[in-house]
Amino acid sequence: MTETNGNALIKLEDLRVYYDLGGGGFFDKITGGSGERRIVKAVDGVSFDILKGETLGLVGESGCGKSTLGKALLRLTEITGGRAMYSGKDIAHLSDREMREQRKNLQMIFQDPYASLNPRMTVGNIIGEPIRTFKLAEGDAVEKKVAETMEIVGLSRRFIKRYPHEFSGGQRQRIGIARALAVDPEFIVADEPISALDVSIQAQIMNLMEDLQTEKHLTYLFISHDLRAVRHVSDRVAVMYLGEIVELAEGKSIYEEPLHPYSKALISAVPVPDPEIEEKRERIILEGDVPSPINPPSGCHFHTRCQYAIPECRKVEPKLVQIKPRHYAACIRISPEQPRIEDVAEV
Repeated sequence: MTETNGNALIKLEDLRVYYDLGGGGFFDKITGGSGERRIVKAVDGVSFDILKGETLGLVGESGCGKSTLGKALLRLTEITGGRAMYSGKDIAHLSDREMREQRKNLQMIFQDPYASLNPRMTVGNIIGEPIRTFKLAEGDAVEKKVAETMEIVGLSRRFIKRYPHEFSGGQRQRIGIARALAVDPEFIVADEPISALDVSIQAQIMNLMEDLQTEKHLTYLFISHDLRAVRHVSDRVAVMYLGEIVELAEGKSIYEEPLHPYSKALISAVPVPDPEIEEKRERIILEGDVPSPINPPSGCHFHTRCQYAIPECRKVEPKLVQIKPRHYAACIRISPEQPRIEDVAEV
């Protein structure tokens, strides 16, 4: 458990998102299943804070629960248990009417800039829809607000009557960002916002998001599997594996000295621009795939792929604890006295 902070805008406490796939029936007949109910533990006991004005990067392999966590923060998927606090309000237990009132404060930028835009609506209608929904303006004031928002994200107001298919991928993502900004939110979940874009456009979108954060005093949860992008934009980084946070630290700290074996493997795969350093670096190759969240390994979920695993790792479920100042990790083999698992393994 990480320490709470009085400046936190978002507080997660033991957040869980489970999906009941049912059991028995035809599926079990053809697979020889046991008939027991199958539960997907997409997010399993996550606790951390997001401070006002910061960007918290969330990284991990595909299928680890990153996007589900982001959607749970906005109640786009239902929360099974725990608490998700926004400005002191537990959104997990708000009524539909109360949650609707909070929607303008909590927005999302989606991964696919085309699929998330209605192809039958003009750009003006797409950006203007949330303004009208929350009754932030009426009549000509809506179009004026739309035009101003478009220019803020680098789109000419001349495009206000055009449709999404008339734009490039980078321009469509700017439309998605403008739609999120139109209601002046305080917190934005950016779910893989650059993964569908050309490399030449990715830096433009990241720089735009950073500029907007400064101008609009925004707080971000930046979800990505691209560790280079996360390093560029994040103040702190959380590493997620199979529904759990295994490491959380300031961005510079976690990239220069990761503590958890899983974080070490992920960061070892990030290319270094210096050829001499890159040639000497040791790449840690993880064997096997991420286990199924329906039947995760006992104890430490990562023990099936960890080169440092010992028998106790199969039995003890590690907690996220502070190993160094503001640096948390979930591994029973390291401690504040012995933070380097390589040194522990040699003993």
